[in-house]
Amino acid sequence: MRWKDALTDFLHYVKLERGLSDNSVQNYRFDVLKLIRFLTEHNISVSPIDIKSATIQSFVYESSKKLKAPSQARMLSGLRLFFDFLILEGLRKNNPLDLIESPKLGSNLPTTLSVEEVDALIETHHSEKPLELRNMAIIEVLYSCGLRVSELVKLRLSDLFFEEELIKVLGKGNKERFVPIANSAREYILDYLQHRRTPSKGYEDFLFLNNRGKYLTRAMVFTLVRRAATKAGITKKISPHSLRHSFATHLVENGADISTVQQMLGHANITTTERYLHMSKKHLKESLIKYHPRG
Repeated sequence: MRWKDALTDFLHYVKLERGLSDNSVQNYRFDVLKLIRFLTEHNISVSPIDIKSATIQSFVYESSKKLKAPSQARMLSGLRLFFDFLILEGLRKNNPLDLIESPKLGSNLPTTLSVEEVDALIETHHSEKPLELRNMAIIEVLYSCGLRVSELVKLRLSDLFFEEELIKVLGKGNKERFVPIANSAREYILDYLQHRRTPSKGYEDFLFLNNRGKYLTRAMVFTLVRRAATKAGITKKISPHSLRHSFATHLVENGADISTVQQMLGHANITTTERYLHMSKKHLKESLIKYHPRG
């Protein structure tokens, strides 16, 4: 079997059967292409069905000189899925990456904000001006609903189910989920909607609009959060994702079930959510050391 054919079939699998986003599909494509390029550059003629762990190990060693640990770990995860697909198709009996360890990663989670810091971010926009009301609602929704930026900018008026205290979110791979919305977020949205700019044609159903009446870009949300942090005197390096991270961290620290948090975040794999459990344990240990006389 040729690499080109195997890669084409694999990409169809992750896109159509696993429902992954276009960005994820492209990332998997690049992962496999890196391995193919390595084989070509070293004149190694072997099919994806016959490649051995030793060859993969040589590739990993060389790539470690060029890639940082998180990038290398993500690449290896993509290759593992590629060879798992070949096993699923009955083309291989084993995965050549089974005996290859991913690089050790430190904690790369975004910075956590305290509730007081989130409130300070919102207060920097305290005003009756339409854009300031919008910005307050954006920060509150990011924090109280734990949304990704890409999910926030796609929110529509028809996604708001205030009577049921829920909002419908379109996540990665176009997967929909319902997330509870707090009273505070609902009130900020209602205040904003009373002063919302007239939408441009075709944008009537989008919740958050820019000053031209069209939907916001992700870059605009990054900018407004970072400007708010500067105004609030927050010296931590934060992004919109810091608010999503704070949402999950605060839930876990206060005893929320990890599977419930997974559903609200829209994580396909619970191991992604379990990072917050580890952070919670770290928080408890730090509290013991700081406050207990035997710490």
